[in-house]
Amino acid sequence: MLKIGQKAPDFSLPDQHNKPVSLQFFRGKWVVVYFYPKDNTPGCTIEAIDFTANISALTGLGAVVLGISPDSPKSHCNFIEKQKLKLTLLCDEDHSLAEKYGIWIEKSMYGRKYMGINRSTFLINPEGKLAVIWNSVSVKDHVKEVIEKIKELK
Repeated sequence: MLKIGQKAPDFSLPDQHNKPVSLQFFRGKWVVVYFYPKDNTPGCTIEAIDFTANISALTGLGAVVLGISPDSPKSHCNFIEKQKLKLTLLCDEDHSLAEKYGIWIEKSMYGRKYMGINRSTFLINPEGKLAVIWNSVSVKDHVKEVIEKIKELK
């Protein structure tokens, strides 16, 4: 399990335009990495719209927001266009990064077991270390909580 204060696992993943994005690009900034299960599903849409609605507040605090799911670049482009998102969405199609972050877990729906994302957010400080970990995130008011935590830690 990841712990507060340890170096965040680095990554380089394709974004919605299939361009590589690495965590190291953002050294010196706060980085909000939020993992979500699937584009265009109810909870994931609410969360993405909420991050978009608050993107100015987050960037004003020196933060970058990266949404990550197992979806493809094409799916991300459709999600961004349909919901008018102002976010960078990264593709973890083989869920290897979700595994590194410890959030690729066994889930159950209607008695069927399957592997999937445990909706989680990681706040990474400007030095590249984990500052806050939110697991099993409830989307309601989550973005406000992230903003308040950045303000508190700055």
